[in-house]
Amino acid sequence: MSELHDECGVFGIYKNDEDMNIVDETYLALYALQHRGQIGAGIAVNNNGKMTYYKDHGMIPEALPEAELNRLGVGNIALGHVKYSSGEAVDHENLAPLVMRYIKGQLAICMNGSITNFHDLREELNQGAAIFQSNGDTEVISYLIARARINAASIEDAVREAVNKLEGAYVIVLMSPSKLIGVRDPMGIRPLCYGKIGESYVLASESCVFDSLGGEFVRDIRPGEMIVFDEDGIHSFQVIESKKTALCLFEYVYFSRPDTVLDGVSVARARQRAGELLAKQHPVEADFVCGVPDCGIESAIGYSMASGIRYATGLIKNKYIGRAFNDRKKNSEYLMRIKLNALKHNVEGKRVIVIDDSILKGATSRHIVDLLRAAGAKEVHMRIASPMFKNPCYLTSDTTPKEDLIAAKMSVDEICRYIGADSLGFLDPESLPEIAKECQLGFCDACFTGNYPLSVSDISRSDKYSHKIEL
Repeated sequence: MSELHDECGVFGIYKNDEDMNIVDETYLALYALQHRGQIGAGIAVNNNGKMTYYKDHGMIPEALPEAELNRLGVGNIALGHVKYSSGEAVDHENLAPLVMRYIKGQLAICMNGSITNFHDLREELNQGAAIFQSNGDTEVISYLIARARINAASIEDAVREAVNKLEGAYVIVLMSPSKLIGVRDPMGIRPLCYGKIGESYVLASESCVFDSLGGEFVRDIRPGEMIVFDEDGIHSFQVIESKKTALCLFEYVYFSRPDTVLDGVSVARARQRAGELLAKQHPVEADFVCGVPDCGIESAIGYSMASGIRYATGLIKNKYIGRAFNDRKKNSEYLMRIKLNALKHNVEGKRVIVIDDSILKGATSRHIVDLLRAAGAKEVHMRIASPMFKNPCYLTSDTTPKEDLIAAKMSVDEICRYIGADSLGFLDPESLPEIAKECQLGFCDACFTGNYPLSVSDISRSDKYSHKIEL
């Protein structure tokens, strides 16, 4: 169980089916993306150029009550967003979608990612007398599009001009009065794909959304591609040259749902392969293998298959803890006790191999080992289905600064002693790309290796946390 926070989830739908309720479809899609953000959610609906929206804090049932959904009315295009942000608190203005009025009517936009030249762009806009209501990336992008649209022949041209000013990792989904548009950053660091529900077109962060809605996956959006849906169908434009690609490997390790297929690779299969590699790299005798729910389970199954050691449940996760509970009880140790428990019947007297996706600070891993020992485990062997997490991520996730990452200051043996395990093994960094070897893109593994795909020399820690990054 990683201390790493999830990514935001984005969704868009262009309706071509008369009997479709796009508010219902968007609401259900956000449930499928809930794992990517639990701080807030929102839906915007476009009814022939008139846009209505509602957004609020919390998980889906809290943020989007039925009474508010009913007020959104009917429409032919809709956006949805689930929010995670690096800020401890998120103002309402920073929730998405962002709906604004500009020279051509209304525009709604949401994103997932981090714009690394945010401060330069915002200062440029400030000098042009822009007035900001939020401190997030999304509003800066919307201003760039609105300004470009003054002289651009179409919204597509305005978006093209705007995104060519951006640096960083991002996907953007927006709707104009008559079009649904998606853009993926030129290195493909953030995921975006499209599918169909009946005759209607759908954009989403993950392909599992299409399965949940009874639709079909068509393909991933290519790095640097803009895809447009309108009354004439589908249009594709390569709006930014893609010199190299660098999909975030942590999408396979942790962020994405296991039933997602990401750039040609099943996330569940990638995690199973990580477990298989762990079994070869760090074998140990034990009575059973278990996974830390949820992201360690598939890797634990892979470890079991490769080692021949049976798989069993060792840990139970409470899935019903929402934002209200977290607000009421701030003590992290207390929260961990409520969220996770050991299954004593299976654990007592056994030698246990426990598989987790990553270790950041180490407190969660130590708690897991303590839980298993308190339940009577004879031995606890911790295996991590990724390499040592040594470097902060400036492009995707809200991680701890480097000085607080345990792998940046301790050896494997020191970490093992700190968490109290009998043994500890991490996946070899050189073998990590093997878990997704069929992927159509290159990878970003900077959190493990320090090899960032973009220059981050000008991104200080204070800059990273001084605005609420749209994750």
